Amino acid sequence: RMDCWELLLVAWITCFFSLPSDGLHRIPLKKMTSVKEAMKMKGKHVRILKVEDNFLYDNISSIVLTNYEDIQYYGEISIGTPPQTFKVVFDTGSSDFWVPSILCSPFNNVCEMHKGYHSSLSSTYKTNGSDFDVWYASGHVNGFLSQDILTIGGIEVTQVFGEATSLSFIPFGLTFFDGVLGLSFPTQSMNGITPVFDNIMAQGVLKEDIFSIYYSRKSGETEGELILGGRDPKYYQGNFHYIKISHPDFWQIQMQGVALKSYVLSCEDGCPAIVDTGTSYITGPSEDIWALMKAIGAKEHEQEYFVKCDMAPKLPNISFNFDGKNFTLQGSEYVLEEVNKRDPKMCLVAINGLDMTTRDGPLWILGATFIRKFYTEFDRHNNRIGFALAA
Repeated sequence: RMDCWELLLVAWITCFFSLPSDGLHRIPLKKMTSVKEAMKMKGKHVRILKVEDNFLYDNISSIVLTNYEDIQYYGEISIGTPPQTFKVVFDTGSSDFWVPSILCSPFNNVCEMHKGYHSSLSSTYKTNGSDFDVWYASGHVNGFLSQDILTIGGIEVTQVFGEATSLSFIPFGLTFFDGVLGLSFPTQSMNGITPVFDNIMAQGVLKEDIFSIYYSRKSGETEGELILGGRDPKYYQGNFHYIKISHPDFWQIQMQGVALKSYVLSCEDGCPAIVDTGTSYITGPSEDIWALMKAIGAKEHEQEYFVKCDMAPKLPNISFNFDGKNFTLQGSEYVLEEVNKRDPKMCLVAINGLDMTTRDGPLWILGATFIRKFYTEFDRHNNRIGFALAA
């Protein structure tokens, strides 16, 4: 007969080893109101970022492509001992990791709107002190560097990160997340810091050196999930289609065409596309987007496009071709309900014009509009991106 303590030990062991046995590290994602949506609810307008035609992003490593006016998804991580929890955007368009500091300037009211990291409350904090300065497509952050234990998806890693002491009001004064955790390549990282995912890979704790992103098309408790170390079959149908990255510094792949029904309207000779979890919409060259919107009968208002809501299911399919395979969005998948409800008959097309020139041609960005339809895997071991039809 077992004694009580033996029963307790068995129960503890059973509980311990009943933790997820698939070797995957999961971070639930929540959907939030974007800056643009929040401003529209208040009857205000945020100008969509426009970049000059001669902008060559290959040469400007100090500017991150992400536009946080559009961002919609965040997850939670913790820093320090005991842990201090923060809401962060997991961004494949950047490599830096920062959160607001408790030492934020008293003249910067934006910091008061977010949780601040308190180094004096952490027994594992180590000083660094170097300055950091990051310019985003829609904002600016600066401060100083620190080191502490980061916990993400149950993984603990010693990480150098930015303590932000100054944040621009647009967009960070209007966001619901605290900081940003970049998932792009080390070449983009500020001050030569090893990015979070690279540090995790170096620990050898992952089944595979990949991560995957799932965005649910339904509202609920969990509206998405970031998985470190693999992918979850419950989130996709069929097989993954893999495309090798075409730029060593970005999650960029080569696209072979954008078609309406069967007619190629853009990118006939090939063009680069970045898969960016820090962007909500799909963006492409302004002239091409204008032609695409004209073809579906969309009307432009304040640099965005709208269609009658009841027309969405009847709109033609838009396809994006990679390595000869079409990834197709139906009308109801690229049209969203307009958030300000000023005209309930009109709905927003989640495709925008944005002019960025690269050595490989005009740039397209595939954000949440695309990822919701196609479960996306980012493979660092093989330097490729995989798409599978989301379940």
